Amino acid sequence: MRDKLLILSVFVVASCGLAYELIAAALASYLMGDSILQFSSIIGCYLFAMGIGSHFSKYVKEERTLDTFIEVELLVGLIGGLSATLLFVVFAWASTPFRSVLYALVFITGILVGMEVPLVMRVLNQRQTSFNEIVSRVLTFDYMGALAVSLVFPLILAPHLGLARSAILFGIINVGIALLTIHIFRQQLASPSIQLMRAGIALIVLVGAMFASDHLTRWSEKALYGDEIIHAQTTPYQRLLITQWKNDTRLYINGNLQFSSRDEYRYHEALVHPVLEKLPQARRVLVLGGGDGLAVREILKYPQIEHVTLVDLDPAMTDLFTHNPKLTGFNQRSLSNPKVKVINADAGQWLENDQGVFDAIIIDFPDPSNFALGKLYSVPMYRLVMKHLSENGLMVVQSTSPLHAPYSYWCINATLQSVGLHTSPYHAFVPSFGEWGFILASKKTGYTPPTSYRVATKFLDAETTRQMFFFPPDMQPVKVEINQLNNQSLVNYFEQDWAKVIR
Repeated sequence: MRDKLLILSVFVVASCGLAYELIAAALASYLMGDSILQFSSIIGCYLFAMGIGSHFSKYVKEERTLDTFIEVELLVGLIGGLSATLLFVVFAWASTPFRSVLYALVFITGILVGMEVPLVMRVLNQRQTSFNEIVSRVLTFDYMGALAVSLVFPLILAPHLGLARSAILFGIINVGIALLTIHIFRQQLASPSIQLMRAGIALIVLVGAMFASDHLTRWSEKALYGDEIIHAQTTPYQRLLITQWKNDTRLYINGNLQFSSRDEYRYHEALVHPVLEKLPQARRVLVLGGGDGLAVREILKYPQIEHVTLVDLDPAMTDLFTHNPKLTGFNQRSLSNPKVKVINADAGQWLENDQGVFDAIIIDFPDPSNFALGKLYSVPMYRLVMKHLSENGLMVVQSTSPLHAPYSYWCINATLQSVGLHTSPYHAFVPSFGEWGFILASKKTGYTPPTSYRVATKFLDAETTRQMFFFPPDMQPVKVEINQLNNQSLVNYFEQDWAKVIR
């Protein structure tokens, strides 16, 4: 019976160990931007530290094996469990040392997790279980635990508990394993009462942190963003956060500003109207991304539009901007309009399966800050989009900043041209973002910017539009590679461009 419980503990500690690694990587992507280098370095650091922990385990004396295992469980529960909350606080109040603290926590947690399985194997070996059976059973349950948490964490825990409380939950589970071990092997421990007291203190700390974590996270995010947080939500895909200061409401996704209510009209008018003003015959419009409904609001100003299809990956995003009274005031309840059909799906997969053809396509994806987003700006994606564009139709892509991210901007332009589209790059000044870029594309040549608008606009007129299609010397084209799926050059350009701005 004791051996079975020890084997079961391997399943649990493996789950907890992988969970801390996933939480650290996810948190780093939320706060610092997602990149393959970042994920790889965190995973590499964690695995390296586990190797060191496994090596350290050999120095534990035989008579101290069980006591050390309990102490390791308590430490890993406290350090790993509180790591996400601590990192939120560090990033909000002293962002400079964040990376150092992140890797220190990953390294320490990895060492402790690396000691767990060797210690369990030594306990089983002391109980005269055959070595072959020990290795087989322990590794089997170790890998099964890793599989379990890799499914449960992104699908259930992160969306419903959030990163901070998920980490604390796994910390409580580690302490639970320590308490179970104390109960079962009480007679073999050097000081069971001391171990029980330590476990009790650790459990009280973690349970208290579970109740306080939401307050600490909001307090940290408020310090980070400066404004009052009126909505915060972790979904399976991203962290949504909305702030309010006086008459300025802002949406952040994974820490990146998506719009400010004070000037979003500049962005969305520039995104939509240079396309639709030139298409008086347009009846069907496709919007990819744009789950806030603000681009759809501009599209619905044209009475001839009969149907708008919006495809956005995250249902939490579209639900928020469909039902929240404050947010629907900004998009004028556009997502509830009977002309609008909202589809929550991966844009690429939806394009592969849908047979529809559209007069206008508005692409409003987040910036290509990682490889998952970079594929949405790739050659295969634009070939798919092109199949859904009518022969006389127009499409537009939000394309980051031609001033601050010139290689990214012109890479998107070159990628669109590589699939046979004719492009008309342009830009607009949006105070919250600075100089921002768009690229209009079509199957035919001859596009000319509008000289007037049939619908009401706050920003666009003939002169503003003329200036948008003029590029001064500091925003001229640069030589770039196209964004293929196998190289994702756009993501590398994006990281390099914005790294220069941050410095």
